[in-house]
Amino acid sequence: MRQSGNGDGANVDLTKRWVYTPRPINVKRGLMYGMMDLMGGGWNNIVSGVIFAYLTLAQGFNPALAGTIAAAGRIVDCVWNLVLGQITDEFYRTRLGKLFGRRHFFILIGGVMFLAVFPLFWINVQGADGQPNFWYYLVVYVAMEMIIAMMLVPWECLPTEMTRDYRERTVLSGSRMIISATGTAMVFLILAALKQANNPNAYLIAGVAWTILFVVAIFVTYRGTWERPLTPEFLTELDARPSLSTLEFLKLSIRGYRDTFRNKAFRVHLGVYLLSFTGKDFYSTLLPTFIVCCVYGSQESWAWTFQALSIVGILVTIGAVPLMVSHGPRYLFRLSYWLVIVSMVGYGVTWLLRLDSPFAILLVVSLVYQCGRALLEFTPWNLFPFMADVDYIMTRADRTGLYASVMTFFRKSTGAIATWAAGLLLAFTGYDAKAMKNYGTTPDDVRMGIGLVFLIGTLVFIVAALVLSRMVFLNRETHQVLKDEIERLEAGGSKADVTPEARKVCEELTGHPYESLWPAKPEM
Repeated sequence: MRQSGNGDGANVDLTKRWVYTPRPINVKRGLMYGMMDLMGGGWNNIVSGVIFAYLTLAQGFNPALAGTIAAAGRIVDCVWNLVLGQITDEFYRTRLGKLFGRRHFFILIGGVMFLAVFPLFWINVQGADGQPNFWYYLVVYVAMEMIIAMMLVPWECLPTEMTRDYRERTVLSGSRMIISATGTAMVFLILAALKQANNPNAYLIAGVAWTILFVVAIFVTYRGTWERPLTPEFLTELDARPSLSTLEFLKLSIRGYRDTFRNKAFRVHLGVYLLSFTGKDFYSTLLPTFIVCCVYGSQESWAWTFQALSIVGILVTIGAVPLMVSHGPRYLFRLSYWLVIVSMVGYGVTWLLRLDSPFAILLVVSLVYQCGRALLEFTPWNLFPFMADVDYIMTRADRTGLYASVMTFFRKSTGAIATWAAGLLLAFTGYDAKAMKNYGTTPDDVRMGIGLVFLIGTLVFIVAALVLSRMVFLNRETHQVLKDEIERLEAGGSKADVTPEARKVCEELTGHPYESLWPAKPEM
């Protein structure tokens, strides 16, 4: 991986390349950065809300096999994510990394590969026995996960590369979540419209439409963002770092992954994030089956219509940006969880009462859920860019990619477990996707099992996240104190001159005594 910066810079003036040219961060620039999450948010909701239903309801897979495809694909991808973040951190050593940017190179290559592979998953492929081809869907799904991670991991590092300012990062993250909400809405609106029209190729047409939409978004972000300039001083520092063998690189990576858990703010953040999104996974994975099999008088298109209400997330996210600044993340976490809890109670009551015409009631309940979901997704990703700052005062190292890799690894791990568990639990209830295509063909005991898995599975994780969110300490005020202290120390200030407030904030965020912070040299 190692290559001399002097050789690379001999014929190319890196300072003049657009990828290293900072620009004012405004709403337009924030939207260009956030366009990637049209694909990222859309894909995450395809994974949690469409893949399982597509494999069971459209392809006829046993729910345990469908869950296995989703889980196995994400587990393989998790291993890839463990290495990917570190690779992007170190990629500036190469000529390609210097010319295209250590983050942007992977975004570019990933976009081209995505265009070639993504539509393949939505094709009906059967084996010699006339059954859906398990290995085909597994291989294509694994490839999709790895390609998308190739873009998302480096992209998640860009706010830290582009600015240190809390307000500007909030603009970037807030814009990202607005676009993410738009991507989620468009995914389900496209599929809902095709299902309402009873189009027999609904999933294939939707897959092609999603591909076009996502590729455009990827390349808008690619051209609209930049990385930390490779100044001569920065290149000298990078070239002074030793070249590592593959074994040494892996050992260093494993130590880095372990070290992220020394960061108290990150531990809490990761726990809240994983509990929140795993609860959301249970909801999205099981909602179509719950609607089709448990709700009296319903049909499959209802589920996609309710999911398409995620369009309200655009307005909710816009409203959440000033709330993030004025009230902080803890307030938004609590609000999001209570909205989800209320909505799950609404689903349960509607199911148990067996109403003749429940569509309107479920529409309102789903609207409440989508408001909570939008806040649930907005809040943790607004906090993430600041985790590297907490790590910086602990290590004085640039490890944003490492944190992004750990976040993605555990998110995909828990997502895989949730989908796999949902499939196994549905299979345990006796659910058969081929035989039980509506309320009338689903036995009472199977309906009871599906309903309990859907409701309890979601609520357990959301309630746990609500409890843990009380430990979130990072907000605009505490980050400003942390940022000021870092800048004071960078300017040559003495650790002995720390103010009581700065000491308290630094110790609370890191979980370590102040004296152990700001080491003489970076650990990595």
